[in-house]
Amino acid sequence: MPVTLAHVTFDCADPQRVAGFWSSVLETPVDEGASEFFASIDNHVAEKPSWFFIKVPEPKTSKNRLHIDLTAADREAEATRIIGLGATQHSDHNEWGAEWTVLTDPEGNEFCIGQQPLDSR
Repeated sequence: MPVTLAHVTFDCADPQRVAGFWSSVLETPVDEGASEFFASIDNHVAEKPSWFFIKVPEPKTSKNRLHIDLTAADREAEATRIIGLGATQHSDHNEWGAEWTVLTDPEGNEFCIGQQPLDSR
């Protein structure tokens, strides 16, 4: 039996703040029971991975070795919306036939928003 992706987990200083940000980005509520130590999104949805936010004592100190890639029909509009929710724009790229914007969440975790190819809209 193959493995299945169960969770995307963020180490963070403030799980409720980071979960609230991602809840707004994903337009999905934070699960009940969030605390200063742990929060989750979609923890009881079997069809997709849940998002976990766990309090850790150490701060983020360098670039992510793994990041989230999101896509949207209108990358620029979606990046603007997410910046309005508290993200910071890091850079824009147009390489290898793809366009994407690198953003950071309120605790500095990098993630990308890409333009959906025309044939997938």
